[in-house]
Amino acid sequence: MTKIHPTALISPSAELDSSVSVGPFTVIGPDVQIGAGTTIGSHCVIEGKTSIGCDNQIFQFNSLGAVPQDKKYAGEPCELVIGDRNVIREFCTFNIGTVSDGGITRLGHDNWIMAYVHLAHDCQVGNHTIFANSTQLAGHVHVGDWAILGGFTVVHQFCKLGAHSFTAMNSLLFADLPPFVMCQGQPAEARSMNFEGLKRRGFTPVQIQAVKSMYKLLYRDGLTLDQACQQITALKSNHTELELVVDLMTSFLSGTSPQRGIVR
Repeated sequence: MTKIHPTALISPSAELDSSVSVGPFTVIGPDVQIGAGTTIGSHCVIEGKTSIGCDNQIFQFNSLGAVPQDKKYAGEPCELVIGDRNVIREFCTFNIGTVSDGGITRLGHDNWIMAYVHLAHDCQVGNHTIFANSTQLAGHVHVGDWAILGGFTVVHQFCKLGAHSFTAMNSLLFADLPPFVMCQGQPAEARSMNFEGLKRRGFTPVQIQAVKSMYKLLYRDGLTLDQACQQITALKSNHTELELVVDLMTSFLSGTSPQRGIVR
């Protein structure tokens, strides 16, 4: 039997693994699927077409799968997809997607989501991220793996944050934040690269030195974005060890909107 508190309201059509735990006064709608080992705290509302994977810890007072805060939304069958082993603390709000952008809001695996975080419609969050308290993502924001967002970070719609990037507390982003870059300010400005994070994740000294070179090309040498991207690509010439970090950066920069640009 699932461990469901008698005051919880679970739709007969919801699909919960037998090992799922549900706390008091939680409401779970008919199109919800929850995988093995996931625990749901008290006073949560999980609705819409929402899929939650295995071994997640969802604390009390969360709203997951509500309709998007988008006036164009007209009831289309969109989704919220949450992966495995995520920690979602109190008072978070994750909305389903919209038909204008694939219809899915997605949170990957092994993410640490603190209290009062908002994921708006069509956000795409990778794996191993940390969102500190009151991080707010507008619609269509993409966040790469291992990114860390400081408390009260606010991200404008359609912006992208690259893998291993880092925002300081109270950062306000109106542009894309490239991989590895640390930013701070309102609006946010690039301050350095996330060297300590790269060391902790096993990047080699040669790779970290290449990241330092990329920062110089992007922010110190007075180059256009296209010029910097060309020189960054050249860094991996005859150095297979650098392909990972260089390709991560060039792939990100090639998808940056000229109108939006990158955090400078």
